[in-house]
Order: sequence, then C-alpha cells, then structure tokens
Amino acid sequence: MTPPAIPRITLRINGERRQLAVEPEMPLLWALRETLALTGTKFGCGVAACGICTVHADGVPIRACVTPVSAVLSATIVTIEGLATSPVSPVASAVQQAWVARDVAQCGYCQSGQIMAATALLATDSAPTDAAINHAMRGVLCRCGTYPRIRAAIHDAAETLRAAAAP
Repeated sequence: MTPPAIPRITLRINGERRQLAVEPEMPLLWALRETLALTGTKFGCGVAACGICTVHADGVPIRACVTPVSAVLSATIVTIEGLATSPVSPVASAVQQAWVARDVAQCGYCQSGQIMAATALLATDSAPTDAAINHAMRGVLCRCGTYPRIRAAIHDAAETLRAAAAP
C-alpha cells in the first residue's frame, strides 16, 4: 500500500510565493527551517513560551513553533531573513543599527526573535514607553538578561525613525 501523498501548500514568505510539500499541521518553524532552509528563525522551547521563534504574519508577531502552516495560508510571512526587503525595512534597519550601537547581543541566540518583536512594535508605535516596550517584548526571553540594552536600543531606534520622519 502506498502512503498518501503529502499535499503541496503555497505560502507567501519574505515576498515570494513558496510551494512546500508538507503536512498542514506541521509547525511553521519546521517548514521554514527544514523545508526552506530559513534558519534565522530559531527553535527555543517548542511551546511558545520563549519567543525565540517569532516571525511576522501580516505584520503581527507570532510564535512559529506552535503555528501550523495551515493557519497562515492566507498570511504574508516575514522572517528575520526577509526584514530588509519587507514593508517595515526602514524600521528593521533602525532596530538593527540600534542593536549594534547598544551592543545588545550577548550570546545572540534570542536575537532574531527580539528583533522581530521590536520591529513589529515600532511599526505601530513610533514613541513607545517603557511599559509598551515591556509589554511587546514580554514573550521573548533572553537568557543573558540584556533587557536594559534591548529597551534602550528600541528607544534609540524609535528616535531615529522619528527624526527621519520629521520635515
């Protein structure tokens, strides 16, 4: 007896339509990493508790480790690899520059999730308070504890974006 054929699923990822031969219930994380070789999105906990696997679905941060591909069939997915060419690329650029200037990364493992969450925040809030930053970043853990540098970098990126938008 032949096993059933794996369905072909089309997803919009980083500005491209990509066809994947994966089961609809496969977590998006594994479709990205194993099927498409987009390894910037990291595996952390597998239960959406650490946020390291954060990607954007229609601009909203989601946890790829618990999101089945069937849940994002109509969404536009952006991973850390696609930020530079996404609609939020100016925001992403400001965040990445601030990350470097503030020397945010220590071990670096959580950084793709941190940058994805920070970019989503700044795409909707050009002057976030500490409370807004804490709320937006609450689900992305940093085992090295660089939270003060993360918060400062987000403030710096927001300031850069406001200055660029000023007449």
